[in-house]
Amino acid sequence: MLMLLMGILAAAIGGAGVVERKVPLDRPQDQFEMPHTMLANSGAYTEPVTMEPYSKLKYRNIVHQAYDYSCGSAALVTILNYHLGIMVDEQAAMEGMLDKGEKDKIIERRGFSLLDMKRYVASLGVTGAGFRAEIKDLMQLNEPAIVPIDYAGFKHFVILRGIRDGVVFIADPSAGNIVFSVEEFARWWDKNTLFIITPPKDKPAIAQLALTDRELGVVDMDRVTNRGRLGGINNSTLLLERAVNSGVAGTWMHRQ
Repeated sequence: MLMLLMGILAAAIGGAGVVERKVPLDRPQDQFEMPHTMLANSGAYTEPVTMEPYSKLKYRNIVHQAYDYSCGSAALVTILNYHLGIMVDEQAAMEGMLDKGEKDKIIERRGFSLLDMKRYVASLGVTGAGFRAEIKDLMQLNEPAIVPIDYAGFKHFVILRGIRDGVVFIADPSAGNIVFSVEEFARWWDKNTLFIITPPKDKPAIAQLALTDRELGVVDMDRVTNRGRLGGINNSTLLLERAVNSGVAGTWMHRQ
């Protein structure tokens, strides 16, 4: 009898580990279902999520510079395309700045200046202007701006998308969408200069570089230098979501 009871118990335990087989359903491309365990073990539910490669998310709404010296033209075209809705490619912008700017100086320094950008965008019917500012001024900006940074002796143009809760959101033509702490950005910001392009009065900006609530909700602060580190997380579901959103698995997970 004892052996019989032990056999029944072993079968029950073994059967508990069997996963129910489900027939896959047709779903939109790149959409998956990820199971979540509800609080207090009250049951389980399935939440639809959309997943996309992190490499795609990283350069969303950014023109990736074609050459190591073309960060200025790529940053400019990024704003023209994704903020103003003026569709030009990087090659056209480079040729335009060579034509409208000081060609000899551009060739000598192997790069474009804010003055070259100003002359070129004027030929497109929009106004560009350079300013000197402080960090407190950047916190009040409601449109993207091209800013020069000096990192380890290298001059580079990036796009400041905005500052929220001590985090500076940057669209970098060479590195994609990245974030800095305010302290970090302040050290690298070159000469407190920024360049803003104003949309025509009869054509409002499409503002695809504007920060979104969804984006603000998934920043992993462990990737921002000089910020307080996130404490330990024991919940396995939160750990998985944090790992995915950090790009560990090469994907990004959005809640529907």
